[in-house]
Amino acid sequence: MWVVDVYYVGSTSMQPTVEPGDRLLVTKTLDPDELDRGQLVVFDGRGSFAPLDEDPPLVNAAQQVGTWLGLRPSEDVFVKRVIGIPGDTVSCCNDDGRVLVNGEPLDEPYLYPGDSPSDTKFDVVVPEGRVWLLGDHRSVSVDSRSLLGAPGGGLVRADRVIGEPTAVLWPLGRTDPL
Repeated sequence: MWVVDVYYVGSTSMQPTVEPGDRLLVTKTLDPDELDRGQLVVFDGRGSFAPLDEDPPLVNAAQQVGTWLGLRPSEDVFVKRVIGIPGDTVSCCNDDGRVLVNGEPLDEPYLYPGDSPSDTKFDVVVPEGRVWLLGDHRSVSVDSRSLLGAPGGGLVRADRVIGEPTAVLWPLGRTDPL
């Protein structure tokens, strides 16, 4: 098993933190029980953000090579920011339009310029083994808010977290630690 991997970003949902076309170096040594609020994570969205069906191993390997080379984005791997961890109450929004965690407004300097923290109202309690994830470019992000009415209510299983992006490897002009 690899302890690091590379993932291709195919959407604008995490701008300005990561951009479409970025290749992220992801450390895969994260303990799902030790996720922190504000942390970026790459996760397997099958069963929540993507259909649960699995491809044969050879197809998975070919798709992974295509993703590493930047020929295609993954259809079931996503990058988002952890907003709520087990035991948290996450809600939108206070009178200032800010997302609240346990009644405290979040400071979100990473939001896409001009985006509001959320146009969707929600009030969720994060159970054990789950996390509440949002994109930084909230106006275009498909994230936990988008799945409020679905089974699981937008909460992602913590054991589906693959790892933490630690750096942008490509393109060369954007190579930076995250």
